[in-house]
Amino acid sequence: MQGKGLVLVTGRAVGDKIGQGKASVMTNVKNMDQFQPGDVLVTHRTDPDWEPIMKKASAIITNSGGRTCHAAIIARELGIPAIVGCIKATEVLNTGDKITVSCAEGEEGKVYQGLVPFVVEETVLDHLPKTHTKIMMNVGNPEEAFKLSAIPNDGVGLARLEFIITNHIQTHPLALINFDQLEDQTVKQQIAELTEQYEHKPDFFVDKLAQGISMIAAAFYPNPVVVRMSDFKSNEYANLLGGRQFEPIEENPMIGWRGASRYYDPKYQEAFALECQALKRVRNEMGLANVIPMIPFCRTPEEGKKVLAEMAKHGLIRGQQGLQIYVMCELPSNVLMADEFCQVFDGFSIGSNDLTQLTLGLDRDSALVAHIFDERDEAVKRMIEMAITTVKEYNRKIGICGQAPSDYPEFARFLVELGIDSISLNPDSVLRTTLDIAQMEAFI
Repeated sequence: MQGKGLVLVTGRAVGDKIGQGKASVMTNVKNMDQFQPGDVLVTHRTDPDWEPIMKKASAIITNSGGRTCHAAIIARELGIPAIVGCIKATEVLNTGDKITVSCAEGEEGKVYQGLVPFVVEETVLDHLPKTHTKIMMNVGNPEEAFKLSAIPNDGVGLARLEFIITNHIQTHPLALINFDQLEDQTVKQQIAELTEQYEHKPDFFVDKLAQGISMIAAAFYPNPVVVRMSDFKSNEYANLLGGRQFEPIEENPMIGWRGASRYYDPKYQEAFALECQALKRVRNEMGLANVIPMIPFCRTPEEGKKVLAEMAKHGLIRGQQGLQIYVMCELPSNVLMADEFCQVFDGFSIGSNDLTQLTLGLDRDSALVAHIFDERDEAVKRMIEMAITTVKEYNRKIGICGQAPSDYPEFARFLVELGIDSISLNPDSVLRTTLDIAQMEAFI
């Protein structure tokens, strides 16, 4: 940064980029038509409803949240800077203000008054070294897949279905299955317009989901693409078209009805069936057998067996046609019972965001305790070491797809020292981390 100006607000930096533009202070997503491409989004917090605006932003600033809140995750995915947990950004900043959002000065992000000049340093990577630890990538947006696949990588360690569902499907799967029973006539009309080419409404969900998954799988073929099955929380599902009719109101949806517990539940089985149909189409009909499904938030080995039984009903049988099925390692139970989970699944991916949240007992969306959230905490590191050691004993694959190695080079080195098989990173940190790990492996 050259000739830094007045700092207006500060917060937690997400990524290491700098963005500039006019501030657009928005407190309600219903005003999204007022947002102009290239503006800096300033809001209290975001959820999946905000993603159409976020895709047009040059940077994002939020009052609340920590480094792993929704705004932080999507900003990383889109490759734009974000500063979260600023407390009073919507009060201090005004629509039309020209500002500079800097995440290039350490863990504290700074919002400067005016358009501050800065210099971009480029590194020549003609001879990028090959690492023993596989360097993979977190990808959510199918439209970005072919561009991102040009970055040297070993595949996709986390493909998130939520982006495809929010942006391309927009509709709750149960609203499609039960279209004739929808109570909200306005919502019913919106869904009818979205699906006008489909006589059987659930086919819309399967088609769009299969298209999105296949774009990512094809872009990175033949490298593996680990696809995490849907992991919306109930409040996020409720925000999809028709969702409120089918979702419960939970006090703490972060640890409520999400992930594996939905898939075999009679209230959601039909919806999970659509995900399975889409995945089967991608693997069997399109020939993209590099896709590996992964089950999130699986609390017990018994839950895992129930989910595998559901998948088998729809032709996704573990071991047949080379199908492997992975599980997220993001709960203390996944670590403590890793030996039992190894009997159910073929591989593990450490979700350091949720594992940190549940090990330290804090809400990772809360700005009030954001200063405590740190994957480098000794308790979290011990959990991760225990998981890697146990899984290795049972000759299963184990990687990580959480935020920590993208943000902290020392954390990536810690994982390599433990012998982790793969590290899946946000695209903007792949090259830097690859160089760092290559240098480290040379001395191991």
